[in-house]
Amino acid sequence: MSGHMNLTLKVWRQKNENDRGGFITYKATDISPDMSFLEMLDVVNESLVKRGEDPIYFDHDCREGICGMCSLYINGRPHGPKRAITTCQLHMRSFSDGETITIEPWRSAAFPVIKDLATNRAAFERIQQAGGFVSVGTGGVPDANEIPIPKVIADEAFNSATCIGCGACVAACKNASAMLFVSAKISQLALLPQGQQERYQRAQAMVAQMDEEGFGNCTNTGACEAECPKEISLTNIARMNREFFSAKFFKEEEIR
Repeated sequence: MSGHMNLTLKVWRQKNENDRGGFITYKATDISPDMSFLEMLDVVNESLVKRGEDPIYFDHDCREGICGMCSLYINGRPHGPKRAITTCQLHMRSFSDGETITIEPWRSAAFPVIKDLATNRAAFERIQQAGGFVSVGTGGVPDANEIPIPKVIADEAFNSATCIGCGACVAACKNASAMLFVSAKISQLALLPQGQQERYQRAQAMVAQMDEEGFGNCTNTGACEAECPKEISLTNIARMNREFFSAKFFKEEEIR
């Protein structure tokens, strides 16, 4: 068919966390440039199933760029060659006919491979559970919508809250650091009046859980911000550091 593409895929196949894994080459033929990257993988999987082979295992859910599940490392970049989009928003017109595309899972000890291209990112959930909550007193508490919040603060909190927890920041970082994710989650609560009660305790608990999960240290190379599909800012990391060290200060004051 005119305008359709033929591609070579080098796909990481791994049976489970303990399997060594390796790349296997597949042909993707008659691919429409208007297909999304995941639709292209669907077509390849259909051909594999017809041949009686095990389909390529990958994660996805909404396919609308808001759930963070479609975490693929494509040609050496999280979510592929385009900026500020997730893999499910990437279209095949971003590639050329005859191109070889290398597809891998996220690479981090804290994100063990479940199978093939899917990794277990429950570490992120545990970090959020460690401190990502808000205490609300009972009684005559005003409705949240009635609490005045300056627009600049509301916008900053919203920008932090756009993080979808996909893990691209970890995959992009040479140290597999989770600082951008953790700082975004800390920021969205620390900035709002509803999040003040546990503010400093939250920062300490989430950072402690991050370290326990085995993520690496941040060295401010900026790869996380560059590859984040929601363009979360590095300023969140600076805020998280302030929250963390302020917590230590207030704790020392309480002891005195």
